[in-house]
Amino acid sequence: MNRRNFVELCACSGIALAVSNSLASVVMAQKKTSGPEKINKSNEEWKRILSSEQYYITRQAGTEAPYSSPLLEIHDKGTFNCVCCDLPLFSSGTKFDSQTGWPSFWAPISKRNVQEKVDKSLAEVRTEVLCAQCDAHLGHVFEDGPPPTGLRYCMNGVALKFSRKA
Repeated sequence: MNRRNFVELCACSGIALAVSNSLASVVMAQKKTSGPEKINKSNEEWKRILSSEQYYITRQAGTEAPYSSPLLEIHDKGTFNCVCCDLPLFSSGTKFDSQTGWPSFWAPISKRNVQEKVDKSLAEVRTEVLCAQCDAHLGHVFEDGPPPTGLRYCMNGVALKFSRKA
């Protein structure tokens, strides 16, 4: 190998290493911001894990009757987690009484923990809220909430479980 070929080989190796490191950094950054790792279970597995009401609400996009959730009366400090996968979704610090009959929050713990999707199942177009980890139907978000966000995350209490802060 002559000197010129050696220099060219070293230069190409350096460029390849730099590109490789840059791509690795991009992939790591995407993993940090893309949300929790997905949980995929069959309908049969969900039916074994969940009560029939939890399955109907979270896996079939059902809605519980208004004022039926015991979570309406919870005012302790803690988090409201997904009933299917236990991902923390809402903090008690963002819970408010919306007078709608469903537990309501003005923001999720992290936008990474929830997904939003257009819901055209009724006459009006709404925004459905799903758990980002297991795709459980949680409820809907509306733009009639209190400051600071102006949002009302109107959740099915059956889709959540409360974890009291110690």
